[in-house]
Amino acid sequence: MEAHNVCVNPRCNSLFLILLAFASITSFANAEIHFHEFVVQATQVKRLCRTHEIITVNGQYPGPTLEVRDGDSLVIKVTNSARYNVTIHWHGVRQRGTPWADGPEYVTQCPIQPGGTYTYRFTIQNQDGTLWWHAHSKWLRATVFGALIIYPKLGTSYPFPTPKLEIPILLGEWWNKDPIDVLRQATFTGAGPAVSDAYTINGQPGDLYRCSSQDTVKFFVESGDIVHLRIINAALNQQLFFMVANHILTVVGADAAYTKPFTTRTLMLGPGQTTNVLLTADQTPGRYYMAARAYASAQNVPFDNTTATAVLEYISTPCKPNQGFPSMPMLPLLPAYNDTATVTAFLAKFRSPATSNVKVPAGIDENLFFTVGLGLVNCNPGPQCQGPNNTRFAASMNNVSFVFPTQASLLQAYYQGIPGVFTTDFPAVPPIAFDYTGNVSRALWQPIFGTKLYKVKYGAKVQIVLQDTAISSTEAHPVHLHGYQFYIVGQGFGNFDPTQDTANFNLIDPPNRNTVVVPVGGWAAIRFLADNPGVWLMHCHIDAHLTWGFAMAFIVENGEGELQSFEPPPEDLPQC
Repeated sequence: MEAHNVCVNPRCNSLFLILLAFASITSFANAEIHFHEFVVQATQVKRLCRTHEIITVNGQYPGPTLEVRDGDSLVIKVTNSARYNVTIHWHGVRQRGTPWADGPEYVTQCPIQPGGTYTYRFTIQNQDGTLWWHAHSKWLRATVFGALIIYPKLGTSYPFPTPKLEIPILLGEWWNKDPIDVLRQATFTGAGPAVSDAYTINGQPGDLYRCSSQDTVKFFVESGDIVHLRIINAALNQQLFFMVANHILTVVGADAAYTKPFTTRTLMLGPGQTTNVLLTADQTPGRYYMAARAYASAQNVPFDNTTATAVLEYISTPCKPNQGFPSMPMLPLLPAYNDTATVTAFLAKFRSPATSNVKVPAGIDENLFFTVGLGLVNCNPGPQCQGPNNTRFAASMNNVSFVFPTQASLLQAYYQGIPGVFTTDFPAVPPIAFDYTGNVSRALWQPIFGTKLYKVKYGAKVQIVLQDTAISSTEAHPVHLHGYQFYIVGQGFGNFDPTQDTANFNLIDPPNRNTVVVPVGGWAAIRFLADNPGVWLMHCHIDAHLTWGFAMAFIVENGEGELQSFEPPPEDLPQC
């Protein structure tokens, strides 16, 4: 490579060498135990022309990337040095036998209070790909998150060409104020929360925002490199499109499960979802934007319409525009904000590979039908009733708006038999059948409130149809189930037809995921085997909707075998 062909030779730059080392594939000798210390703390950062105090882990935004192999164990001591209660959730980790380490506040543990500590202990079992970790308390997830990368077991390899580089891409959402204050304001008024001021890629908004050009994230590649992008949507409230200008992406995995490879120019990830893609650096050497912006499916709902960028830069890029290369990177042509057709076509391509030993549960024991979506609570006009027409926003599943306990976690109450914390009468079907995606009577807009769980026997074969509703507004919802991977056997628009739609289920090679996007004004059907005892939260991963009560929880009972029960609580389990 001739020196006069490039502005700066990145290989002579120590920062580039650090980035390259970070992006390279890590090798491990054997299955290991990984010890980490997470300190949750207040940190000063500068974004969008101003200095802000945010909550971070170890002073990093995003937080530390954890790299392990399938079969490895993690021991992570979390010390809370911040002013808020906190928990950490290991998103997508099945937590077989270790539900106490799952992390959702007041579900599997009481929060770690300021000055307190808690050590999470769990093992990665038969999972391979990209997961992530994040705070699961209030809205701390806005800045407390990081990647969890799981490499194949020693002696095995990827079912695709070995990449030259591995790059985590964490998509985030940024407010020019404390996200907890945004939450408090919305909770007080009953109205929708203030929309974010920016999106981020690996913590930086990018060139299209003021005062951000100097800190825009850059990734350097050589012509011909195969690059493995591990993309995580860590945004708090927004589903996101993602593209790389002029480059075709080959999807090879999602939510720590391999997929049949397929090519696309556009990705869409709901909050909580991960997607692994291969990118071949086969374009004319230059600078190309990676870009992320909103997929906004709800009508007449405010959203952040800005675009985050990072730069993919070929090392041999010429210095000057007059050599045939633009001074600014090329921006991809992103879909329209409400382009549901592109989203539908993209999601329809996901299939499990033939090598993944697909075992879709048949002979269903628990056939559940859950309506999901928003609602409105009638209240007297005033400062706390600033939703539409003097109401407060709510959200629900089967007309139950979930109320989190505060005196004990659900798991602790279940394990110790503490009365009065929850009931087990969550309805298996909607209390009233109606035209779910049609003109819904106003009499059905207000949910009931309660802490209702649904009990399932160990080994039950479970099917759940998640039906979006037109209450307030239809909207695509990313629904996450803790403690499990599941097969998405069907998706469609309108009201689910149990005869016609069931007949068209994919029981051969459905995708295996932990977060499913329920289509706007439509439905999604998932199946899983209830082989992981514990108390497991199911909720919309749009945190505004979770705050409003879009959640429920399963109790999966212990089985009879030696390995069919979960462990007793650890001694340092936080108390409420």
